Amino acid sequence: MNLDFLGWSEFFAHSFATYDEQGFSVGRVAIEYRNTYIVYSEQGELTAEITGKLRHQATQAQDFPAVGDWVVIQVRESEGRATIHGILPRKSKFSRKTIGSKTAEQIVAANVDTVFLVCGLDGDFNPRRIERYLILAWESGANPVIVLNKADLCNSLEESVFEVEAVAVGVPILVLSATTNQGLDALKTYLQPGQTVALLGSSGVGKSTITNQLKEIAVQAVQPVRKGDDRGRHTTTNRELILLPTGGLIIDTPGMREIQIWAGDESLQETFADIEALAAECRFRNCQHNCEPGCAVQQALLEGELDDSRFLSYQKLQKELNYLVRKQDQRAQLAEKERWKKIHKALRHHNKG
Repeated sequence: MNLDFLGWSEFFAHSFATYDEQGFSVGRVAIEYRNTYIVYSEQGELTAEITGKLRHQATQAQDFPAVGDWVVIQVRESEGRATIHGILPRKSKFSRKTIGSKTAEQIVAANVDTVFLVCGLDGDFNPRRIERYLILAWESGANPVIVLNKADLCNSLEESVFEVEAVAVGVPILVLSATTNQGLDALKTYLQPGQTVALLGSSGVGKSTITNQLKEIAVQAVQPVRKGDDRGRHTTTNRELILLPTGGLIIDTPGMREIQIWAGDESLQETFADIEALAAECRFRNCQHNCEPGCAVQQALLEGELDDSRFLSYQKLQKELNYLVRKQDQRAQLAEKERWKKIHKALRHHNKG
């Protein structure tokens, strides 16, 4: 396989130089299983495992390879296997908070150039969900593109596009119908040789259908959405890096039932640039936009310039981010406390010796 077609660039070559001198090879993670990985490399498709040293050094989930990562490998070509010795620095990464109460990062896709945020134009159409995805997309370092699928099932197309334009200022919006193969050519401009696109969206929005149409063969199984609520069943069970005939790469991801935010304040500001611009006009710098005099946000709500539901979404996501920051701080404090306990224990053991 040609590394350039897999997305190799000077950015990664620079980090790999010292490993190259030591005789290591490089590959890109295509599929991640529980303990093994499928890696694409110049030697072809390989089954790979991480070294015990890398496993031992990993302190959190993000220290393990993710789909899209470039990894340093030692190849056993006759076996079609490899050992992963390291992960090259990531150019971008799309993350979310792990599901449940644990405050930890889960990398969904790494080294992505463009994120297709796929939304169905059927009964499951939800601009609030798009806002959540946009925050994660801006945080990732990749460029977001909103893909409105199932245009053939939408009775109010112009109105839906207008709703999305209001929550995604300046973000490209593509309208298509994957099942009827309408509008797919617009996606191909983002899938030039060596370019990586991640498909993200909830179950049933048509990500696997889009992948199959772009691949031109059915690589991903497709299931119909449930009747009654247009919610989908999970079709893709593993994240997978797929090579396309255009020379581009696509990462299809399982539908996310729960989009837990893992981001910083800047990504919130980017997503809600309209509200941030209004807030800058408030009389008081620390305005909470409740009932303070001279509040430009409240004025915009009164005059109908700002949608109530968008402002409520902004407040809700702000609270989520604040909570996440507090939990991360607590986690960092506990980790530091644990580190010093280990140091003191080692010192006591040394002094006794």
